[in-house]
Amino acid sequence: MAYQALYRVWRSQRFDDLVGQEAITKTLKNAIQQQKTSHAYLFTGPRGTGKTSAAKIFAKAINCPNSVDGEPCNECEMCRSITEGRQEDVIEIDAASNNGVEEIRFIRERANYAPTAAKYKVYIIDEVHMLSTGAFNALLKTLEEPKEHVIFVLATTEPHKIPATIISRTQRFDFKRIDVPAIIGRMAYILEQSNQTYEEQALSVIARAAEGGMRDALSILDQAISFSNETITLADALAVTGSLTTEMMDDFISACLKQDVSNALEILENMLAEGKEARRLTEDLLLYCRDLLIYQQAPQLLATQAVYVTDTFKQLAKDTASERLYIMIKILSETQNEIRFTNHANVYLEVATVKLATTSPAETGENPAAASAATAATQAVDQSELVTLRQQVQQLQTEMQQLKANPTVEKEEHKTAPKKHTSSYRVPTERVYQVLNEATKEHLLSVKNIWEDLLMALPVTQRAMLKASEPVAAGPELMLIAFDYEIVCQRADGSDELRLNMQNSLSMMIRDYTPEFVFITRESWPRLRQAFVSQQHGRSVAKEAETETENKLIPEETNEVVEQAKSLFGDLVTIKND
Repeated sequence: MAYQALYRVWRSQRFDDLVGQEAITKTLKNAIQQQKTSHAYLFTGPRGTGKTSAAKIFAKAINCPNSVDGEPCNECEMCRSITEGRQEDVIEIDAASNNGVEEIRFIRERANYAPTAAKYKVYIIDEVHMLSTGAFNALLKTLEEPKEHVIFVLATTEPHKIPATIISRTQRFDFKRIDVPAIIGRMAYILEQSNQTYEEQALSVIARAAEGGMRDALSILDQAISFSNETITLADALAVTGSLTTEMMDDFISACLKQDVSNALEILENMLAEGKEARRLTEDLLLYCRDLLIYQQAPQLLATQAVYVTDTFKQLAKDTASERLYIMIKILSETQNEIRFTNHANVYLEVATVKLATTSPAETGENPAAASAATAATQAVDQSELVTLRQQVQQLQTEMQQLKANPTVEKEEHKTAPKKHTSSYRVPTERVYQVLNEATKEHLLSVKNIWEDLLMALPVTQRAMLKASEPVAAGPELMLIAFDYEIVCQRADGSDELRLNMQNSLSMMIRDYTPEFVFITRESWPRLRQAFVSQQHGRSVAKEAETETENKLIPEETNEVVEQAKSLFGDLVTIKND
């Protein structure tokens, strides 16, 4: 016989074989034992969680003459015929390819006839949400007036697409995602029965990659068996699933927490070069940060989820504040959503890396005890501020006492300007005005048309910096670029290599165009633009006033403007004195 996939060979044949759905299997077994079965069932849930298998087991159990405790014997002719798919009274239909009204009418006509060999005629309709509106209406009539010998089992992954009138006439069972330990246990049992050796960490990687689906887990396990030599190793599982090693994630997150942008981007580039898929990579990093957070709060919980914990992982969990992890999880979650709708997933991942590595501990409220050096510096600053505040309070108390002693003395006000949060990056206002003074719409459009190509031509580190920016003004000699983040703007402004690479790339994409670059933050752009417009308007008004004064002082016959107008328009010119 030809080779069969593991998920087909080890398909559940009894209710007790269904993994992770104990509440559903117990309910169905009790209904069969007590002979209180319904005429229609609806099985919903994610793919690979046992919906169709449960439907077939139910069909066998309800028709098996040797059923014990609601379980089929799997040995009688009835059970074997249903398992092999040759029992005429158990009909399995794929609604994706049989979704028309005619197919459902044919089922209705056949349902009027009694079963030939079985006790009940069971219709299993898989992916029932694919039925058309007319087909649902035709099925509704059958569900409204059920026959005693007919049972419908509807299975779907998208119950929200099924009309409420259908759902209300069925018993609904929601199959849940299977947890990692249960999947690992089932795979270990199958491998032991097959005399296949394995590493436990390999099964953990496969179980996580399956995302709660037993069928997906067995399919990946099948690939791992084919990929491996004799023993399924951790390296085999990582290669088949495209997941990251724990060491890779340790190094990457460590670099981000140390704010080592260059090293973090280099590690990311190496992971992508090894063939890691961006979506899977982002998901692994998201789970890693989640595991760090869980380990901080409930380390015993990770042990039950079969998560491999390294010494580096433990140290990171100890030294990193929860607030920092919250922000990292938020950044990775947003990146995961963005990657779904783009063809440049790697670019978004690089930008996320820069964000992860440039988030300062001060922004996250990180505990000063996380790093001894930072702690010492912070405590020194706090102590200095405390001394200053005490001196100010003492001085104020002295002045208050003087005022109370001599209220007629006029006290000089001491106005202390409130401290303002000043940006560490100084915006080059004069250079911005120079750009705006020579800027043209044609130059800006030309640059915007090739901007994405320019980014792809730059090295990965520089591309990540410029991803969160855009050109806002351009002229023959100067170009103005606005950045979303001040820290990235400051880093770009200090990189002569970035300016050189940008000029070289621009000169190849736009002939003989090598402008100088002026970098600003996007937050300052509206203010600078408004100030420039106001300045130009003021100059225009002043020039008009000056011209008007000169016109009044110069006789009409010597007014050059009037003479020029006459030479251009002749007799059409009418001179009016204001």
